[in-house]
Amino acid sequence: MTMPSPSPAQQPWGPPGTPGAPQPPLPQPSNGLGVAALVLGIVGLVTAIIPFLFWLGAILGLLALVFGIVGTVRAGKGLATNKGMAVTGLVLGILAMIVAVVWVIVFATAVKEAAKDLEDAQYPKGGAATSSAAPGGESTDGPAAEPTEKAPAALKFGDTFTYEDGIKVTVSKPRAHTPDGFAAGHTEGNKAFQVTITIVNGTDKPLALAAALPDAKDAEGAAADMVFDGSYASKPFEGKVLPGKQAKADFTFSLPPAAAGQLQIELSPTVLEHESQIWTGPTK
Repeated sequence: MTMPSPSPAQQPWGPPGTPGAPQPPLPQPSNGLGVAALVLGIVGLVTAIIPFLFWLGAILGLLALVFGIVGTVRAGKGLATNKGMAVTGLVLGILAMIVAVVWVIVFATAVKEAAKDLEDAQYPKGGAATSSAAPGGESTDGPAAEPTEKAPAALKFGDTFTYEDGIKVTVSKPRAHTPDGFAAGHTEGNKAFQVTITIVNGTDKPLALAAALPDAKDAEGAAADMVFDGSYASKPFEGKVLPGKQAKADFTFSLPPAAAGQLQIELSPTVLEHESQIWTGPTK
């Protein structure tokens, strides 16, 4: 006796898409990059806050930024399901890098100030001359010496100052800048202005510019905070400049509205070898 053949509807196997046919496995989401971005962002930000470990925080923050960007792109293509995690890691990576840059400025400024104090202690400038006097008011040391150095004359924005060794420094006219949402050093309601500083190495040897950090004052003579954000409101000089070459860097400062009409920039291309020069003028 022959058995009846099963009908097509009863076939346990068949072409894909037919009832009873095995379906191919669905692709599994790859969320590793988003997780890595979040972890690196958290660790990087915490590390960047710690003094002397900010350099490690900057590296971890950069990795978090890269992984976060790639993870966000993959999530947009449907290859991952943790877009929020990737974006959070990206933002934390940016913050870690900003904090690291702030630490660089803090340490460089501290070194600059310490070097200035040391120089002033060794070579007093512009101080009043002193002399010992004998009874009766007669001086035993002769006439008081005249000061041998004068305060540098202020330059206008756009002017170029040339040092004796051939180094040239130019500070551009201030231009309005709008800090982004990740800005540090900017107070809400203040006005931010950015200048570009150009340094030309006219010497015959490489010039290190890591300590070439400007100080700024507003119209009332108060110190102005330097602004850092994700769009490089301030990006200090890096490395060395070869002879005959030039380097440019942007610096942004936050000024209160009542004192935002005038800006003063003071800068020295090196800490010990060159005197600071002053550029000043209106911000409009």
